Amino acid sequence: MLERNTTLLGIVLLGAVLIAAPHLVSFSQQEILVLLTINVLVVASYRLLTLTGEWSLAHVVMMGVGAYGSALYAKNFGVPVPLAMIAGAVTAGVTASLLSFPLFRMKGFYFLIGSFAAGEVIRLIWKRFTDPFGGPKGIQRIPGFPEIDLGFVRIDFYNPENYYYLALIVVLASLWVLYRIERSRIGLTFHAIHWQDKLAESVGVDTFRYRMMAFVIASFFAGLAGALYAHYLITVNPNQFNVDTMVYVLIWAIVGGTTRWYGPILGVVVLTIIDEVVLRAIGVDQLRPLLYGGILILAILFLPNGLESLVIRASEALRQRGAGSGPNGTAAAPPETRS
Repeated sequence: MLERNTTLLGIVLLGAVLIAAPHLVSFSQQEILVLLTINVLVVASYRLLTLTGEWSLAHVVMMGVGAYGSALYAKNFGVPVPLAMIAGAVTAGVTASLLSFPLFRMKGFYFLIGSFAAGEVIRLIWKRFTDPFGGPKGIQRIPGFPEIDLGFVRIDFYNPENYYYLALIVVLASLWVLYRIERSRIGLTFHAIHWQDKLAESVGVDTFRYRMMAFVIASFFAGLAGALYAHYLITVNPNQFNVDTMVYVLIWAIVGGTTRWYGPILGVVVLTIIDEVVLRAIGVDQLRPLLYGGILILAILFLPNGLESLVIRASEALRQRGAGSGPNGTAAAPPETRS
């Protein structure tokens, strides 16, 4: 009962924080809050792929495919922005399905390097072709999310506060879908492939199909995050989706931990807050790689299971405290003994 009440209280407090967050920070921090919300979806979708035991270096490029796709659909073909965002995410999923055939002939380290090569090929295509990708400068003046006029109020999504709530709704809905997938039979199969792929094959599991499914679903949601990103910044270019950005995603996932669905989310939130506080205090943005590298080393040394291990320990402590309490939360009386 104590654990359930604590969980409910935590959900209520988290909801209150998410709703109040843009009103508690400055305008520039509101923009960081929008990007943080989008990055939560990026790292959460990346974790879905890692459930099968494969770590990709092309995930940020899949985000870029969604961003470029949504931008082109909206700007060149006049597709309404909400539909363009979904189409961009689908384009990222389709791209991942095509890449699956050569990539999933490899495993482990070879898959990691193969995914990096595939991602760089896509980035070089964006750089090489000015039409339609804009070359090194990328695509500019992308249509933004349309303004909503409710009569008594007009919602302008060029305002970071309003765009934050839009991104929050999309990300929360996406996280719920990702969570349900992981808890489903499909998610359990992903885990089985990670730990015992040969055994899974022996009982009839098509490991290629499930690895491909994880890659496609993860890329779809990464593409959706990219679409949110593109229509917020109103511009995209190849350098936004390079290997440096991918390294940050890896660090978020490793520092946060990947055995629980909330681990990478903890990683990106905590590191973004540290990034903002420390780098703003120092005033030197070039120190970001040094800061992240130091945090990664410390996490590997002292928190090998990531920040999620702290949450697990706290949860276990609450459970033990609840087990040692009576029905009203008071300490249970010792059993009577015969004299």
